[in-house]
Formats: sequence, structure tokens, C-alpha cells
Amino acid sequence: MQFPESWLREFCNPPLTTDALANLLTMAGMEVEEVRPVAPPCSGVVVAEVLSVDPHPQAGKLKICSVNVGNPSPLQIVCGASNVRPGIKVPCALVGAELTAIGREQGASALKISSGILRGVESHGMLCSAAELHLTSDVNGLLVLDAGAVVGANIREHLDLDDSLFTLKLTPNLGHVLSLWGVAREVSALTGAPLSRTAAPQIADTAANTVPVHIEASDLCGRFSGRVVQCVNPDALTPRWMVERLARCGQRSVNALVDISNYVMLETGQPSHIFDLDKIRGGLTVRWANPNERLQLLDGNSVILDSNIGVIADDQAVQSMAGIMGGQSTAVSNQTCNVYIEVAFWWPEAVAGRARRFNFSTEAGHRYERGVDPAGISACLQLLTHWVLEICGGQPGPITDHCLMSQHPTFASGASSALSAAAEPPQSLRPSKVLPDRKVVRLRVARAVKVIGMPLTQADCVDVLQRLGFSFVELPGELLVTPPSWRFDLQIEEDLIEEIVRLIGYDKLPSNPPIAAVVARAPSESNRGVHSVRHLIAKRDYFETINLSFVDEWSEANLAANPQPVRLLNPIVSSLNVMRSSLIGGLVAVLCHNVSRKQERVRVFEIGRVFHRDSTALSGPLAVAGVRQPLQVAGLAWGPVHRTQWGCPERRVDFFDVKGDLEAMLAPRVAKFQPAPHPALHPGRSACIELQGQIVGFIGELHPRWRQHYELPMAPVVFELALSALMARDLPSFSSLPRQQSVWRDIAVLAGLATTSDSLIDAVRNAHPFIRSAVLFDVYQPAQGPATPLVQRSLGVRIEMEDDNAALSEDRIEAVMAEVVLRVTQLGCALRGA
Repeated sequence: MQFPESWLREFCNPPLTTDALANLLTMAGMEVEEVRPVAPPCSGVVVAEVLSVDPHPQAGKLKICSVNVGNPSPLQIVCGASNVRPGIKVPCALVGAELTAIGREQGASALKISSGILRGVESHGMLCSAAELHLTSDVNGLLVLDAGAVVGANIREHLDLDDSLFTLKLTPNLGHVLSLWGVAREVSALTGAPLSRTAAPQIADTAANTVPVHIEASDLCGRFSGRVVQCVNPDALTPRWMVERLARCGQRSVNALVDISNYVMLETGQPSHIFDLDKIRGGLTVRWANPNERLQLLDGNSVILDSNIGVIADDQAVQSMAGIMGGQSTAVSNQTCNVYIEVAFWWPEAVAGRARRFNFSTEAGHRYERGVDPAGISACLQLLTHWVLEICGGQPGPITDHCLMSQHPTFASGASSALSAAAEPPQSLRPSKVLPDRKVVRLRVARAVKVIGMPLTQADCVDVLQRLGFSFVELPGELLVTPPSWRFDLQIEEDLIEEIVRLIGYDKLPSNPPIAAVVARAPSESNRGVHSVRHLIAKRDYFETINLSFVDEWSEANLAANPQPVRLLNPIVSSLNVMRSSLIGGLVAVLCHNVSRKQERVRVFEIGRVFHRDSTALSGPLAVAGVRQPLQVAGLAWGPVHRTQWGCPERRVDFFDVKGDLEAMLAPRVAKFQPAPHPALHPGRSACIELQGQIVGFIGELHPRWRQHYELPMAPVVFELALSALMARDLPSFSSLPRQQSVWRDIAVLAGLATTSDSLIDAVRNAHPFIRSAVLFDVYQPAQGPATPLVQRSLGVRIEMEDDNAALSEDRIEAVMAEVVLRVTQLGCALRGA
């Protein structure tokens, strides 16, 4: 929300500087995002009157102007503006004046005006456009001032260019300060400065016309007021002061009627809409839209409505989207003669999120979905009528007011105490149903003291509530507070406690140390932290990437073989409509992104949650019933093993390179890799990762089908396993140095293709207690062809033996080796050459 400081100080003018006022608002919860001047510094610019305009003898686009700047004699200035003419008053930069050049930021070197000769004619000064004063980006034509401007007056004083623009960054619970009056009310409560607001004028009826209104949906509209104004002047111009105020609030001028509606909304926080009365057919009905009804909005877009969208319709069609935007068919224009002014209260839950469904937002919808003051509708309607009559003329009809507030659970039954006498319309203009009270909220002083953490008395709480203008009943130790009609965010006791501490001042909260003893919780050494895992993988030359947890349904069905993924009710993109159950799809997408940008080597990993349907999953503070959300870690390697260098030949990364990375990450724990299928991996080049008898993940080459689908020149090698497998680690244990030297023996066995190297190594290791290790060091496969199919291969195993108590003699070694041969034979293998 943006507004000029001068407008705010018209309602409440505390003895504070601009910076102090900005700090006050920020510390009270209304964050001031920016404070900037209306225009950058300039000097030597005055109000001037153009006396005469003559053509330039040597340039068709230039004109020679005689200008009165308040001196005894006029100045001669050459000007090329298309709108220069005798009799207008414009800004004039005198000789020696300094302006900030167009396109330069504030604080840059100034542009100094001097006398010169333009195509043979002397020019003593420069007539200025709004862009040259940095008031707008429009550089077409001079800035024409009001006829009442005093010639020779400083332009900064005349246009109030020393004013400051405040930009507030408001949270959704601060709907009551989305107006100048709302901000002024807060400043008055914070500083004690008096509020100054002219009472809304009471406009008497001079016409009898009304528009019949019927409210069908009480859950959509709580109050609907309106009046007819006949014979308005469609050619009336918005006063310059109003145009400037709208511009300083970020609103562009459209026409007089629209500008009046926007001006009153910025001042009071109450949106409104002005219909062209002659385009309304019959009466108006407030209802929920029928399915497939169509409405062309004021911005020219056409939308298809459904039963969740509130509308205002006449007897033939929908004419407005309730609380959001009016329709094109009843919009005011330069031919409008009779208007219907509508001011309504729409329930926040009936407006919230509706505009976003159609990919736009409006100032009116922004306010209605946070809640506006239903008690100020009559006063707002009177103020709108006043400005319409003041600027456009016309004859107002009687106000029709329909109030259904008591039919909504937000309000309790009973007479309203929120309406003050000053805000009440006269008896003849009051609604047929009196506005009900808000539900009472109890504030316990002891509870407030406990939550805030500083001593408070009941008198302190009473003072804050009085400054905020809340009505309450005082009881021993507690206050029964009736929230005012403009505060929809006050519903529970904690809301009132927040108001107490906000008005007292967050800076006054004591800095008390914690009372409880602070005991450090030492993490278990048997578990690594997540960041340690990240560093561990990064040391293997992998780069971390972060992908969305939302994926497309195709990748879930094909890369994860998940036919029933967790679906999103409101996806951010239509294609990303399910939750991932595997991290592989995201890494492959990262690979494609890099390959399309000519990257020759890609090694990436990701740590994140995956989501599985699981009826046994229990709900908890960080869990969702029926959905299991484990943390996984996945990696991908593609391209050459090493970066291009002279020291080793170039070779593509393969299954065993990534398998080695995993073994290094898991060390000293030893994992087994068993051949196993996976929907995303090559059927003959994939394996499951088994750790301590449990399968914790998969590794393998991407399936040729998916490599072809992604148009990859070669298949990447990917892995995915549970993060807990990498976080867990074995603690080192003490063992004495061996007293005896180890003995090594090598054996070569012939094994069938069905015998895996892992099974052979296990058989050797378990053959005898003296065997410390067994390592596969050689694999030989003879040449094969159609006539000589491969049926066996030679596997070389190096065996380390050791006895801590005594040296191994040759006889004892032979006995161990005999046991090894027996175990190898039982496995179906034979010693080569035996």
C-alpha cells in the first residue's frame, strides 16, 4: 500500500519527523518497506505563464514563446512541446536552475539550465514537462498547471514536491489499515495525537428513482447499499489535486466517476462500484453464479463463472463479479448520464481466492477478502455522493440499504455498540436491520502478563483498549472486549494480547535470560548429520541440486512404477500434479537441462523427501496420516569419468565407477550389490543395495527406453537409497596390533556364469577363522563365438590368513587352504588346472 505523507497528516499529524513516523509504523507491525520523495531535488523552477507563441523561422517543430515568470519583463524561451499555447501556466526552469536528468537516479549529477541559441534564436530557460520533474514517465507535452497557480511561485511548494511517499508491506491480518483513515487511526492510538476527520456530508434526496435489489445469498453479502444519481455530467474532469493524489498512491486517472470511487476507497478503505443506470435492465440480484455463466470484465477479459463465484446480476445477465470487478456492459463512459452507486459488504470467505482463480487481482478484492468495515457503508455512500455532485453534478435519489449481518456466525445477535453516534447515518437513512455486535472476546490480565513476559496492570490493558477505540466491560482480573466492526482479525484472546504488546511497544519488552537450565544435547557419534552426508557426497565430485517435490504423472508411472501417487488438489502447474515417490526423475531432468546447454560431464545429487501412500503411517506433529515421507538421497553420473586431461585416457563413467563411489561413502560399512530389476534402470545393469541384510536402495544404468525418450546420447548411471543408510556409521573399536605376520595365498577357480563373485568371496571368507580377508583380483573370460559359447570364467582370489597366537606353519596353512578348496567345490567351482 502506497500513500503520500501529507494525506496521512491531514487525518493525524503527530509531532514526529518522517523517519520517526516510518519507524513507529514498522515497530507497530505495519512494516514500512520504502520511504521516498515525490520528486528528486531540483532548484530554480517556478510557475510561469505563456503570454504568446510564435513559429520558429528556421524549425517547423519549434516555437518561440514569451513567458511571464514574475519578473518585470517576460523571457524568450524556445520550446518544442506540442501542447504549448498562450494563456497556460507551466513549470519553467530559469537560467541557473538544476534538474535531475531524465533516466538518472536520485543523487546523480544535475542538469544545469543555461542560456543558449537554438537554430539562431536565443532561449533563456526551459519549459518543463512532468517527466522532466520526475513526476511521471510521460514525456509528451508540458505539465499544465491550474489556472489559479501564482506566477513566480516555487514549483516545489506549489506541487508539494517535498512530500514523501510511504510504501507499507502489510500482512493479511491488517485489513483495517488498507486506507488512509485506517493508518491514521493506528497512528493516533500509538502517539495520542488527535484524529481530524470531517464528518460525511448528509446529502438530501432531490429525485425519487431507486433500483430494486434482492439478496438471495446471505452467506455472500452482509450489507448492500446504493442510490441513484441522475443527470451527471459525463464530460466533467477530475480535479488536478485528486489526480495527483491518486497518482501518488499508484492509481492512474480514468475518468471522473472512476477516480471518485478509487479516491474514496483509498481514504476510507471501502471499495465501491458505479453502474451506468441506463444499462441496468430491471432490478439487481445478489446471488451465487450459475454454472457456465459468462461475464466480460472491465479489463476486457471474459470469464466463465461457476457456483463458487458471487455475482450481481440484473434481470437478464450477470453485471459484476461481487467484490472483485464490475462488468463491461454496465461500465460508465463518456456517454453516461445516470448512475447507480453501490457500496456493499461482502463476507471475506466469499471473496478470498476468487480473483486468483482467473489470474488477476484487484484493489477491491484485496480489501474485501481481509474484511472491510460494514458500519461505515452509509457514511462512505454519502461521501461518494458528495464528490459525484461536487465534480459531475446531478440529482441524488434515496438510499436503499439491505442488512443481513445477523445471519452470519461471525456476528452475534443484539444491538450494535460498534457504531458511534458520529458514524451513524440519520434516522431516515439507517438500515432496516440494526447491525449486530461482534462476539465478545475475554482478555485475562494474568494470561497477558504470562504471554508477554513483562509486568502489566489491568489499568495498562484498559488504556490500550481505550486508545484503540474498543468497547469493553471491566471485571476483576479480566476484560470482556467487543471487537469493533473494522477489526475482523480479533477473534481469540491471543489477538487481544498482541494488541496490548503492540501498543505498549515491542522495544519495551525486557531482555530476560531463560529461567530453565540450558543443557546441550550431544548428538550420537553413530549418526552423521545431513550436512556431513552432503560434504561426503560432494567429496566424490557430485554437485547438489534441489528439485520440486511436485512431478508430472508420466514420470511417476514410468520411472517409479507408481500407479497411485499422492495427488495435489491445487497444483502450481497443471503438469506437476502429483508428489514424487523417487528422486531419479528430478535428477534426469537436471541432466537434460545441462546436456541441452552443452555440458559434457554431469555429476549431481539430491537429498529430499519422497511420498508414498501407506495406510499404516500414523499422523504426528510433522506427519500426515496415510502418507509415508522418508528422506532419500540420489545421485547421477554422466559423461567421462575424469575431466579432460593428459594423464589418463578418456573413458565414460560406468556402473562400477558409481558403485565405487557408494562403497566409499558407506565405508567402513560394507554393502552388497545384488542383481535386481528396477523400472527406471537397465534390466541387465541394475542392482539393489543391501546393507546388514536389508535392501536400502538401487543402483544402475538408465533404461534404454527412457534414455531414448529423453534423447540422451548416452545412458547415465543413477543411484537412490535411504538417507539413514548414509547417516548411520560404525564407531571405531580398539584392537591390538597383530603379533604375527599375515600369510597370503592366491587361488584361481573356474566358476559357472551363474556363480557370482560375491558368493565366491563369502564362501572363502567363511571357510576358516584364520582367514582375515579375501579379495577378487582377476577375472578372465576366454574368447567366445557361435561354435564356442561361454560357459565358465576364471576368478582369481587373494586370501589373507593370520593367527594372533602363533605363527602359521606350512601344515596349518595347507589345512586352511584345503578347507577353502572344499567350500569352493561345494559352491560348484573347481580349481583351475586341477
